[in-house]
Amino acid sequence: MTPDLLNGLNEHLKLEFRASHEYLAMSIWLSEHDLPGFSSWMRKQSGDELLHAQRIIDHLVERDQKVVLPAIAAPPLSWESAEALCAHVLRNEQDVTASINNLYAIAETAKDRPGVIMLQWFVNEQMEEEAAARAVLGRIRLAVNTGVGLLMIDQELSGGSVPGMPASPRSEEHTSEVQSRGL
Repeated sequence: MTPDLLNGLNEHLKLEFRASHEYLAMSIWLSEHDLPGFSSWMRKQSGDELLHAQRIIDHLVERDQKVVLPAIAAPPLSWESAEALCAHVLRNEQDVTASINNLYAIAETAKDRPGVIMLQWFVNEQMEEEAAARAVLGRIRLAVNTGVGLLMIDQELSGGSVPGMPASPRSEEHTSEVQSRGL
């Protein structure tokens, strides 16, 4: 593994851990604002981000590379609205996607096949993550941030589905991964 890829992967861990931390804070804020479906969705997203970090850590350890765990700043504690919160989620996911795309290009240039294969999983995952964030944000905007509209979206999220997103076989695969890791 090239030093650039190793440094990039260790640096990327910050984004995954930061997102996990922020999504947990968002889950708490949403619970405090009587939106349990949104809260549950964000708690799940927080756990997913930890799994993403663990996937990178496992890859580095399997390749006998040095893992450097980052310090993470305290997350924001409040948001102006559910719409502002979901816009923040989308920005986070876009930052992660940009980082993954950069890492993928580094791995391709270095002809690092194991790195490319591992990062391809992230490319696919990020397409789904951004689409879900966009779908929820779009629904909130359609509802014009009204109480009834938010409650309807909250109900859908409570049922485990993301409004506007088709049911995905990857969701079942992901649930199996979470359960097998004991999370």
